[in-house]
Amino acid sequence: MKETQTQHLLEGNISIKAALLSGNRILYSLIVDKKKKDRDTLFILKEAKRKKVTIQYKSREEIDALSSGKTHGGLLAYCGERKFQTLEELLHTKPCFLAFIEGIEDPFNFGYIVRTLYAAGCKGILIPPRNWTSAASTVAKSSAGASEYIPMCIVDDFPSVLQQFKQNNIALLCGHRKDAIALYDFTFPKKFCLAIGGEMRGLSKQVIEQSDQNLYIPYHQEFKNALNAASATAVFAFEIARQHYQKNSNF
Repeated sequence: MKETQTQHLLEGNISIKAALLSGNRILYSLIVDKKKKDRDTLFILKEAKRKKVTIQYKSREEIDALSSGKTHGGLLAYCGERKFQTLEELLHTKPCFLAFIEGIEDPFNFGYIVRTLYAAGCKGILIPPRNWTSAASTVAKSSAGASEYIPMCIVDDFPSVLQQFKQNNIALLCGHRKDAIALYDFTFPKKFCLAIGGEMRGLSKQVIEQSDQNLYIPYHQEFKNALNAASATAVFAFEIARQHYQKNSNF
């Protein structure tokens, strides 16, 4: 193996299969329980051999000692850093449903949000600079592998991103209650980026000030803190999906 200082551990069939198939990481080696013979594992091993990934067979006890928990199912993978996409690559996706995620501190919540967005048809996620590499296994597992599949771009110059949005007619829509309209009264345009903030700090001022439209989720009860970021993302994302699949959709 090489570049050992940059290697990260993925655990479980779902995460490792996603990493193998997406091509967004280099996989250096697989460690598999020598008694593990299920069809999904055999597919993973076949794909790993095709990509010339080293395979080591060990006992379940040895694998338990290497892993961070007991939910690995007898399969581990040492891999490199995730490859991120450029903003230019995301701007020309069709349909252009992008998401900007800000202020999410917990890797489980980040994974849940990514999982929901991917399932709802989001084509790319923009995130501020943040070292998620130490939590790669948690994010991959909580997102059910979606974090490996969905294109992601690190944004370190938001004004430049906004300029490119405007040049490409991409609307910035913020999940923010001030000066907002109800989600179900809004028709999503053909090209947009949905901005979602964490529960503690929400979206930053520089994002909100550039919003083309703020949207809020109407509640049946007067309950200000009803939904966390992952739950709110699900509501937004699947209303977008509902509009997307309507016959007279704008998408």
